[in-house]
Amino acid sequence: MKLYYAPGACSIGIHVLLEEIGKPYETQLVNLRDGEQYKPPYVSTNPKSKVPALQRDDGSLLTEFPVIAHWLARRNPEANLLPKDEEAFTRAMEAMEYAVGTIHGQGFSRIFRPAYFSSSEAEQEQVKARGREMAEKGFALIDKTIAGKNYLGGSTFSIADAALFYVEFWAAKRLGMKLPANCAAHFERMMARPAVQKVIKDEGLA
Repeated sequence: MKLYYAPGACSIGIHVLLEEIGKPYETQLVNLRDGEQYKPPYVSTNPKSKVPALQRDDGSLLTEFPVIAHWLARRNPEANLLPKDEEAFTRAMEAMEYAVGTIHGQGFSRIFRPAYFSSSEAEQEQVKARGREMAEKGFALIDKTIAGKNYLGGSTFSIADAALFYVEFWAAKRLGMKLPANCAAHFERMMARPAVQKVIKDEGLA
């Protein structure tokens, strides 16, 4: 397998899952700052021009965080990356979709890419502020979801935690946002995991 990633991007969550699984894989850095995602070499591999992307052993490509995460979990059942209880599984997947689709897709996208939401430079600060409000609301809702639990699926780590981790990482490490108490505890728990520590080192984020 080969993971196409950018340091500290949402692909960090898939990178963590690959480390948790513990099987051999390769990585290929995509320089988003230089616009490499829009240049022919990468576009020919992934026409969506984004990360993460996972090239499987048969040469086929998977994209979209929840899809890659779920495929990895199903392919590697011994890693126990999916909650076994049906309700815990359902709620964990619900939280993952919310972290990726709303906290990232609606909140952080406005913060990091305001020009996507308004072509007027005068309005872009308002776009960023709105994005921050949406991210903060998202964390407040997730905070209630994770109350009394170590991880989103209960007592054990799952793919949903990798998704929540990357948006927590952006909030705490890139923007200096104060996470609500349960999310902050989850983030510290994630940062203590050996797989996370290795990925942070490998991506040059230490």
